[in-house]
Amino acid sequence: MEPIWIILICFSAAVAIVLLVSMVCYFKIFHSPTRKDRAENDYDLPPGKEYEPFYPQMIEWTKRCRATPHRNVEITTFDGLTLRGRYYEFSPDAPIEIMMHGYHGNSERDLSGGVFRALNIGHSVLVYDHRGSGISDGIIITFGINESRDCRQWIDFVLKEINPNAKIILSGVSMGAATAMITSGFDNLPKNVVGIIADCGYTSAEEIIKKVIKDMGLPPKLLYPFVQIGARVFGGFNIDEFSPIEQVKKSNLPTIFVHGDRDFFVPLEMSKTNCDACNASKKELYIVEGAAHGLAFIVAGDKYLDKLHEFFDPITNNNGL
Repeated sequence: MEPIWIILICFSAAVAIVLLVSMVCYFKIFHSPTRKDRAENDYDLPPGKEYEPFYPQMIEWTKRCRATPHRNVEITTFDGLTLRGRYYEFSPDAPIEIMMHGYHGNSERDLSGGVFRALNIGHSVLVYDHRGSGISDGIIITFGINESRDCRQWIDFVLKEINPNAKIILSGVSMGAATAMITSGFDNLPKNVVGIIADCGYTSAEEIIKKVIKDMGLPPKLLYPFVQIGARVFGGFNIDEFSPIEQVKKSNLPTIFVHGDRDFFVPLEMSKTNCDACNASKKELYIVEGAAHGLAFIVAGDKYLDKLHEFFDPITNNNGL
């Protein structure tokens, strides 16, 4: 066999291996399979022993959310997907939280407690399912990259369809917190956006993906380039386009970072790093003792509410924007 053919065969085999590994990474990390419709007596609960003691409270919150009067809302994204959510009004002139759920979660599972957390401090709240999640369209989760563009559209929706003078707070848990942080650094945010609640958010998609790869006993430095290729080739996006930590460096929005000290999925150190990097003059790190990932509110209860009152009341109670 001619040397040139040997080279071509070896090159083709290498490309095939790269694409195969990248495709596996794409399907494992970014692809979101078909989701079932919510049934009346079906409650989607997060898996894991750390969550099991809280299942009764989560189910109760879900039941109450379903029964609480709300308005079904939807938007069409920049790339033609329909995202669906619900708007719960505390009062017509109340601050409005746009609240975002976590990776492979949905608004009902992750945010039913958050709805009542917001209502309890006098905020209206809009919750929605991210692209590729819940009852929204899409099959690709982008770790806050395209989700932040969607969040920007939800801001416009609130100002156009609900209240053009609303004071808006972006809040989220895990990937939702990352999405809020990324959005906070956008140049074109309306002055109506007055604050951020970032609960257990990560510093960057790269860091959290590498951390999970390492937890699986695999080499993160070796595999992450395949993750990048998978996102580009099969997902059609750049996983490194934005990161929460780089975006908060550009943000002057008042931001409270919340994290449980028993969070072994997104390390507490990530919120500490994000808080240190944040450019806002008003910022705070609130650590909830004994809380695992995404459980800060259910563990802290009234203390969480008091902390948000203390942080946001001076911002939302003043006259005018």
